[in-house]
Amino acid sequence: MSIKKEAVDVVLVGFGWTGAIMGQELTEAGLSVLALERGKMHDTPTEGKYPNVADELAYSVRGKLFQDLSKETVTIRHSVSEQAVPYRQHGSFLLGTGVGGAGLHWNGLHWRALPEELKIRSHYEERYGKDFIPEGMTIQDFGVSYEELEPYFTQFEYVCGVSGLAGNVNGEKLEGGNRFEASRSKPYPLPPLKDVYSAQLFAKAASELGYKPFPIPASNASEAYTNPYGVRLGPCNFCGYCEHYACYLYSKASPQTTILPVLLRKPNFELRTQSQVIRVNLDATGKKATGVTYIDPQGREVEQPASIVILSAFQMHNVRLLLLSKIGQPYNPMTNEGVVGKNYAYQMLNSVSLMMPKGTTLNPFIGTGAGGQAIDDFNGDNFDHGPLGFVGGANINHHRSGGRPIKQTTVPAGTPAWGSEWKAAVQDSYQRAMSISSSGSVMSYRDSYLDLDPNYTDSNGLPLLRMTFNWHDNEIKMAQFTTNKAGEIAKAMNPESYKVNAKKFGAQYDTRPYQTTHNTGGAIMGSDPKSSVVNRYLQSWDVPNVFVMGACVFPQNFGYNPTGLVGALAYWSAKAIREQYLKNPGPLVQA
Repeated sequence: MSIKKEAVDVVLVGFGWTGAIMGQELTEAGLSVLALERGKMHDTPTEGKYPNVADELAYSVRGKLFQDLSKETVTIRHSVSEQAVPYRQHGSFLLGTGVGGAGLHWNGLHWRALPEELKIRSHYEERYGKDFIPEGMTIQDFGVSYEELEPYFTQFEYVCGVSGLAGNVNGEKLEGGNRFEASRSKPYPLPPLKDVYSAQLFAKAASELGYKPFPIPASNASEAYTNPYGVRLGPCNFCGYCEHYACYLYSKASPQTTILPVLLRKPNFELRTQSQVIRVNLDATGKKATGVTYIDPQGREVEQPASIVILSAFQMHNVRLLLLSKIGQPYNPMTNEGVVGKNYAYQMLNSVSLMMPKGTTLNPFIGTGAGGQAIDDFNGDNFDHGPLGFVGGANINHHRSGGRPIKQTTVPAGTPAWGSEWKAAVQDSYQRAMSISSSGSVMSYRDSYLDLDPNYTDSNGLPLLRMTFNWHDNEIKMAQFTTNKAGEIAKAMNPESYKVNAKKFGAQYDTRPYQTTHNTGGAIMGSDPKSSVVNRYLQSWDVPNVFVMGACVFPQNFGYNPTGLVGALAYWSAKAIREQYLKNPGPLVQA
């Protein structure tokens, strides 16, 4: 028999970025809020303690902040005709766990979505015609516009203390910023980070080719900053330990450095760690959530009643919990019916590797998570897709995140993996190797989806989430086009050598090398319950007192990192709960 706890107004399932945002916003509304986090407590004084944090073996190689895949993982296959196998080692994506989630160990690239990407299907059909979108591509509009989200993009940027240079403030185009960005109501809260030498070389070459490079917006503070909650961040010192690590200087925005110092002090907020939620409980009608059931640190089942349930875990975990809880109809690719699990997407990351001339001193150990330079000429629909025959695009950029000795030591192809030749190659290459990235969009398809695996279970005996995903020709076309454009910039930098590393037709999705942790879809938002899991306010169509956060609501993925949009949507949803739902609990959008 399970233990039953005292009821709360709101229970949060997962406590990363969106959990912290919802906790802060809903406690401000006077609600009692409980956060259930399956991992351990993480905070800057413990996980970010210097010099302990500068341990590449513990954090980057052994994944100290990552999910234990021996207890729970996902299974992966390329097509419905295959049997999925478990993802047993972190490779392609890095699943976080513990307080802060992936928001503790991200790099800090902080983008806004381009307006047309929030209404991608209607935009492409209007500009290029309905036949331009390939058969089997299931892209759809988000159901909310850039103009509606703009105040919340701004709000999240000011919470995080984003460093950047605006290109369009209230319709006025500004020199030096992103000339393709939509109008913003305010400039960035902080000036851009200073460019390392390799970013200066990239920007110079791009400018010589006629592009207008701009500083990458970074949630790495360029100066000391106090955010609207009164939490203070320190200036980044370019230590080169961002991704995989907590920030010991309190410079990288994370839930720990921006929200938790205020939220954890509130009397109407409680955090319980090592509490694994295994289902959302429903009443007899199946149309109302009564709370959740979780497994506590002692292995006991606990029932937690709540009036509102908010799924605020990572993308895959939210989708799995919906499926385990039987909220919404599971997607069936054969019949094209159902919605939960539909439209899984990822990101297409390609690069150009360069070896600069001998004598070049790049000092790669001087790095930030997100500082660098970029161009957006081939991102979104900033260029004519008509003659190219593909949907989507890529942000082309160079940012130097560090020069750590294990994972960030680059040697030429064919170099032995150890011995004197390897040592000589490291010594020769370390100061002059660099790369240019092409961070590309991935569209959604009828055959790319998530469901429950019929063969594999986790340590609690529950079915694992199964991913069915592979690359499609549309993304290969996009990658080859945009990465070749990056190659032209590389050539203009006059390197000793360079190589364009774009995926070729027929390439299979490979889970072994790291690509990005920008997994999206599966609980997509939209304006029609027949084609989406949640409405424009991230409210479940089927169970109106359940709200779902995160990149799982993206109907497809774009070329930017998703965190900026994830945060903006969380603030947008929180306002709808505070100002509409609490006054009249029920559906915020009529089906």
